Amino acid sequence: MIDVIIDVTVLAFLTITAVAIVRMTNLFAIVMLFGIFSFLSAVMFIGMDAVDVAFTEAAVGAGISTVLMLGTIALTKDRKEKYPGGHRPWLPLAVVIVTGATLVYGTLDIPAFGDLNAPSQKHVAPYYIEKSMEDTGVPNIVTAVLASYRGFDTLGEVVVIFTAGIAVLLLIGGRRRKSDVAGQAGEDDDE
Repeated sequence: MIDVIIDVTVLAFLTITAVAIVRMTNLFAIVMLFGIFSFLSAVMFIGMDAVDVAFTEAAVGAGISTVLMLGTIALTKDRKEKYPGGHRPWLPLAVVIVTGATLVYGTLDIPAFGDLNAPSQKHVAPYYIEKSMEDTGVPNIVTAVLASYRGFDTLGEVVVIFTAGIAVLLLIGGRRRKSDVAGQAGEDDDE
């Protein structure tokens, strides 16, 4: 019963946060709300015993993405502006429709959900389902696969994401104006 109460509460907070994001015009506040939304999503994943997905959502969604968006706002304006000629949604709408149609087309030949004759159901999956608790002691099969069976692979993915985040931060931080650098050098000489 307590799980249902927690899930409903987190879903309510997610809904309130999403509505607030759509209604705001201050980009800093929107980025902060996106970070809160990602954190609440991570809480929801923990409630589903998907700790690995929650960790990734917290690290990437609430962590790196928030920092990158704040860095972008620091280099641009802090309020969204109206288009000078008005908003024309036809090109973005066409891109979304073409992309969606391509994705739907790509899923037409995949096996039905839960099909026992699908290749993914015949080989490794039965072993994981039967032996993951015994081999790892982790109750969630996905967490057992990612953290134990494929632990080095998961560590490699986290290192790649961390390295990419550091690289982007270095690129953003490396864009100083020459006047700022010259002014800073003058201040250093005065001391």
